[in-house]
Amino acid sequence: MNIPKTDKKRVVVIGGGFAGISLAKKLKDLDVQLVLLDKQNYHTFQPLLYQVSTSGLEPDSIAYPLRKVLRKLNNFYFRWATVERIDPEQRRVITSKGDLSYDFLVLATGTKTNYFGNKDIEKYTMPMKSVPQALNIRSLMLQNFEKADDCVDEKERNALMNFCIIGAGPTGVELAGAFAELKNNVFPKDYRHLDISEMQIHLFEGGPRILPPMSVKASKKALQFLCKLGVTVRLNTIVEGYDGETLTLKNGETIASKNCIWTAGVTGAAIEGFNKDVLVDRINRYKVNEFNQVEGYTNIFAIGDIALMQTKEYPKGHPQVAQPAIQQGELLAKNLKSLLLGKEMKPFRYYDKGTMATVGRNKAVVDLKRAKFGGFFAWYIWMFVHLMALVGFRNRVIVFFNWVYNYINFDKAARLIVRPYKPKE
Repeated sequence: MNIPKTDKKRVVVIGGGFAGISLAKKLKDLDVQLVLLDKQNYHTFQPLLYQVSTSGLEPDSIAYPLRKVLRKLNNFYFRWATVERIDPEQRRVITSKGDLSYDFLVLATGTKTNYFGNKDIEKYTMPMKSVPQALNIRSLMLQNFEKADDCVDEKERNALMNFCIIGAGPTGVELAGAFAELKNNVFPKDYRHLDISEMQIHLFEGGPRILPPMSVKASKKALQFLCKLGVTVRLNTIVEGYDGETLTLKNGETIASKNCIWTAGVTGAAIEGFNKDVLVDRINRYKVNEFNQVEGYTNIFAIGDIALMQTKEYPKGHPQVAQPAIQQGELLAKNLKSLLLGKEMKPFRYYDKGTMATVGRNKAVVDLKRAKFGGFFAWYIWMFVHLMALVGFRNRVIVFFNWVYNYINFDKAARLIVRPYKPKE
């Protein structure tokens, strides 16, 4: 992999998400050789992927080159590679670009879409976990509206304008709200010869309420917002299958739709090479202790969404959101320094800063420890927090001006089919 041999300890980090870059930044003054491996050469700000999918932002607004993020680090190497396997006994990482030895290994691989074993759902629905996938959704949406504009068959036209979102967590709720804003504010001006009222947005949730990770108050408030925007929310509804044209529910009901997006769950993006006992079944998260060490290993760590640290406060592990990943990455950097100096490591304690979700223009919900609220003020807080969390000053400026433009003009300017999407057959 053309990485020079060194007498310094080599720290290999797999994954350039929130956890990986938080760790790497804090290793700036540590006298080690740092190697970051990722199958993409950029960091993605996943909380705003839905805005790329719905033409609110261009992808370069929420993506940032990993080499630029970490260019101030000394003795740092990045390799654009896919990690295929870990060999813990030989202390080696096997990748698509070659093998690499390590002294300390950090797994920060995050999650991938969980289809719960449903092959048809996996084949035909649209996931949204990466920039290319978000662009696919944007292209498919616009392509189908172009087809609907010259379609004479009413049933076919309705299927082209029918949007089904499966999973009412934060991603599904935010996506549904963004589609509703397109329906209410943008598409009537773009497609003046179409009856935009034929556009239907369905949000399906298998449980009794939307936004399950948030409070009941937030769920009720978000549901009110969605209904006001014209979204059809179906609770306690299980989707059994989808063939690219027809969505089938567990109760036997069918819905014709050419736009079906899966946001119903994630599973850990685990890497082969470890004993099966290390992974927790179904969710594929590595068992770690309070220092983020993978069970059974002293020199292998897991941080972020891929790590399962069970505590009294979080018996099912920490929530798979940005804050635990960032905090674990920052603490692990300090603990690696302690290890090299022969000092004791500090256990991880998660500081919950709250959760939030936006439903649309002037509509959001926020859960803090001592307060829960929704509406314009919650929306303002949501925007400020996400803007400040973006990597890079340029990205913050671009996103800010996009949001201002969209707010003033009731518009979303990135309605481009740059790369046409071909649905699977």
